[in-house]
Amino acid sequence: QVQLVESGGGLVQPGDSLRLSCVASGRTFGRSMGWFRQAPGKEREFVAAVDWRGVRLYYSDSVKGRFTISRDNAKNTMYLQMNSLKPEDSAVYYCARDATDGWGNTNPEKYDVWGQGTQVAVAS
Repeated sequence: QVQLVESGGGLVQPGDSLRLSCVASGRTFGRSMGWFRQAPGKEREFVAAVDWRGVRLYYSDSVKGRFTISRDNAKNTMYLQMNSLKPEDSAVYYCARDATDGWGNTNPEKYDVWGQGTQVAVAS
């Protein structure tokens, strides 16, 4: 059974950077992975996705050019490098495993394993 654990969140000021990590305790080989976020009172929002090889990358327009998704399969870890953070980036960030044999799904219903989330707060 696969378990995902996010870390790296915290409180930062606008313009700062954070790197989130997602460590899998089980095998994720052959599956696309994604990052989502959810702010209070809002629906879960797609952030970024990476194919199982770590080659194909896809981003939400709201984070494109600021965030970078990557994965290191040898370490069973996925990352989200977040630069130029804005207050509207504040949310709980979740990593997830794609349940399909495709990649780049933006619908959270297409993911079958989720981490517990890590809180990111961007404020002055």
